Amino acid sequence: MIHSTAVVECVAPESVEIGPYAVVGPDVVLGQRVVIDAHAFVTGITTLADDVKIGPGAVIGTAPQDLKFAGERTTLEIGARTVIREMANINCGTSATGKTVVGADCFLMAFSHVAHDCVIGDGVILANSVNLAGHVEIGRKAIIGGVVPVHQFTRIGEYSMIGGGFRVSRDVSPYTLAGGEPLRMIGINKLGLRRNGFSNEEIAYAVDSFRYFFKNSETMASKVEAVLSSSTDDSLRKRMAEFISTSSRGVTI
Repeated sequence: MIHSTAVVECVAPESVEIGPYAVVGPDVVLGQRVVIDAHAFVTGITTLADDVKIGPGAVIGTAPQDLKFAGERTTLEIGARTVIREMANINCGTSATGKTVVGADCFLMAFSHVAHDCVIGDGVILANSVNLAGHVEIGRKAIIGGVVPVHQFTRIGEYSMIGGGFRVSRDVSPYTLAGGEPLRMIGINKLGLRRNGFSNEEIAYAVDSFRYFFKNSETMASKVEAVLSSSTDDSLRKRMAEFISTSSRGVTI
């Protein structure tokens, strides 16, 4: 299932499909049933897990766009069943962390860009032309709308959603919905939570937690401290507090 015009320098399992004029470098590791479409370019020390699909013209595993990069051997890992569409671009890591990681079951749409040292959790969706700068972290099942630029070192929490066309320069708390320019918290991502199996009670608790953190007049530091000191379980509110307490760029409010 390898087209006669493709250039494949690595060991390719019999179950893979590689389209016309695709190029796959010598240090690439291909899982079972990987599909690499026409004119795609996969290079670097890159691992594609089982059932990954790479769209036409995508460029995967290239060197970081970082002036400090000196050619060190760094990696890119892409998890099982992830789909990367047309003309998307993902870079390997730098010496700062050594790798870029995209989780399983992700969907990276056309022209999206994932820079060096990013860590993307399982089930994340990046819509068309999302641009992640270096060292961005995205929690599982988060969704980022089209044409969104994300500042370097920013974190986006699990199950959150960011509306299309808005710039992200500060951390976005888990479970929330963000939009506007400048970016601000709109509420809880109710639809996303419902689609991912959260109960009505859990969603109501998320809404109440949002009001506590973002509508309460007390300082954010005092609210976070109160939750962390009183919560003994792994509640949704406690996870939000832990996320906010570890923010280095500040949290979008």
